Amino acid sequence: MGAQLRVYRQKIKSAQTTKKITRAMELISASRIQKAQQRVAASGPYSRAVTRAVSAVATYSNVDHVLTTEPEKIERAAIVIFSSDRGLAGAFNSNVLRESGELAARLQAEGKDVVYYLVGRKAAGYFAFRKRDAERIWTGGTDSPEVETAREIGEAVVEKFLTPASEGGVDEIHIVYNRFVSMLVQTPEVVRLLPLEVVEGVEEPGDKEVLPLYEFEPEVGDVLDALLPVYIESRIFNAMLQSAAAKHAATQKAMKSASDNADKLIKDYTRLANNARQSEITQQISEIVGGADALSSAS
Repeated sequence: MGAQLRVYRQKIKSAQTTKKITRAMELISASRIQKAQQRVAASGPYSRAVTRAVSAVATYSNVDHVLTTEPEKIERAAIVIFSSDRGLAGAFNSNVLRESGELAARLQAEGKDVVYYLVGRKAAGYFAFRKRDAERIWTGGTDSPEVETAREIGEAVVEKFLTPASEGGVDEIHIVYNRFVSMLVQTPEVVRLLPLEVVEGVEEPGDKEVLPLYEFEPEVGDVLDALLPVYIESRIFNAMLQSAAAKHAATQKAMKSASDNADKLIKDYTRLANNARQSEITQQISEIVGGADALSSAS
């Protein structure tokens, strides 16, 4: 009985230590999520302004541009997966990896070859464990994304897109990331990055309004050449910021659940330890009473 009591006390101590760790991680994530949300909000006006500029060029011009024209036949597609460098975030990484797997299955069913670009150690580890190849991998800095990384990713995917499929290039590029909805909800998002899909078109005029006239200098093609890389970089950076905010929220939620589970374990093991201690005391009392009765009978 004493050995069982020691086991329960050891488990209580382990649960208390675990609770201290998970509680600390919960507080760290709670402090980081505020900054991550602020960065997402701060990137919004710039992203919307670039989107409107690209929308205007794409909507009010009839020029054929390689980044906005749908190819006749799509042979290869690239998927950029945004994961995290660290775990302990519940289903954060598994959700985005599952969504990318479903996307790859749809593309392959359409007869397209799929290549991957990975952001984050979790996606890299997932592919390495399954011995699957990736074109390029970026790790480090997913908790606090930098513009330079987004620019590097954008340049890599645009270069691949501009390369003919017969020479190892791709005909379309998709990004998969977790979008921050709220502290409790983070949803995987799939966006086709190239060929360009304008996600925020130009608003339709009212009854008394007149459509604006646009004049492009020097040429529409030159404007697209300058705008689209900036647009792609802003979309990728926004996806990285959304993923970082979603990861911190997922970590906070996971660590709170872990702390609550630790509390439950401590309560359950404390009850079991008290029962074991009470049984031990009862047994000791019974032995003392039995011994006293034996001595009385002997005398």
